[in-house]
Amino acid sequence: MEQLVDEIAALRRRLGDAVCIMGHHYQNDAVVAFCDVTGDSLELARRVPDIRARHIIFCGVHFMGESAALLASPQQSVHVPAPDADCEMARMAPAAQARAVLERLRALGRNVTPLAYVNTTLALKAVVGEFGGAVCTSANAPAMLRWALEQGDGVLFLPDRNLGRNTARRLGIPEEDQHTLALDDRGLAAGEEANPGLRRRLLLWPGCCPIHDAIPADAVSRARAAHPGCIVAAHPECAPALIDACDGNGSTSYLIKEAERLAAEATPPVFVVGTEINLVNRLAARFADRCRIVPLAPEALCPDMAKITLRHLRDTLTAVENGSAAPLRVDPALAAPARATLDRMLRACS
Repeated sequence: MEQLVDEIAALRRRLGDAVCIMGHHYQNDAVVAFCDVTGDSLELARRVPDIRARHIIFCGVHFMGESAALLASPQQSVHVPAPDADCEMARMAPAAQARAVLERLRALGRNVTPLAYVNTTLALKAVVGEFGGAVCTSANAPAMLRWALEQGDGVLFLPDRNLGRNTARRLGIPEEDQHTLALDDRGLAAGEEANPGLRRRLLLWPGCCPIHDAIPADAVSRARAAHPGCIVAAHPECAPALIDACDGNGSTSYLIKEAERLAAEATPPVFVVGTEINLVNRLAARFADRCRIVPLAPEALCPDMAKITLRHLRDTLTAVENGSAAPLRVDPALAAPARATLDRMLRACS
């Protein structure tokens, strides 16, 4: 590992300002140490247009690299060190299936605006863009859901049902105004068109983040028993029952700010954090001398984020230096409608 670190450091020195390395908070510490920019999905999307480096190396899962490629200038190249770093949630909303659902809803007389979590493929974003929709992140989901509700007579939130329900609760949208769709491979499942729930304001795609969804609700009560007086916060990709038992919930940026706030208290409580373990461990190390931070779910490791290693980063930098790097390619037919979803989000949240 030491040799890899030295090789990467030397490559960075030689490449200088020609390269900017971006990394999501869920990356491991060894990779994060070389990132020029770190953040959650919203922060990283906001930063891309201001980057002047010729090459952007994006340390995150594939859909994040696609978003960066959409927002980068034509003169820039975006490289994903591990192209096989996919996202299981993104795979739960195939573009063709989403198109079939939206077309059928329109045929049934619904003027539904699709709002896609940014954890989706380029092809899905393009479909959402064609139907006048936008994307959101966990940080701006409330603002974007408000925006989407103003566009028509309802919203299709996809693919994360947990984030959709938790965001709806924050906005005071009652459960009787929500409906989780029943789907098959072709679109709406048999009999779903006759379901009165299809007329509700908020329609939810039945997807989830397997990592956050797997954290059981009783993990909160067990944490409180182990750490009396603790504060518990979790990511809103967790199930609503778990979120209801927490003291707070929000994006990775929110969780970081909560750690900073609690660490500044004269007598900080134990802070129990429910999200991907790399971020929790990083917070625990950062505030070790001021506040005890423990994971709600030590097993919550994203296997796709973990695919990006120092070796991948070294190899990508080497390829950039010798001119053999293959940048991420965006299908021109999908670029404009997909870019529209990101632009709408950035405008609405400016």
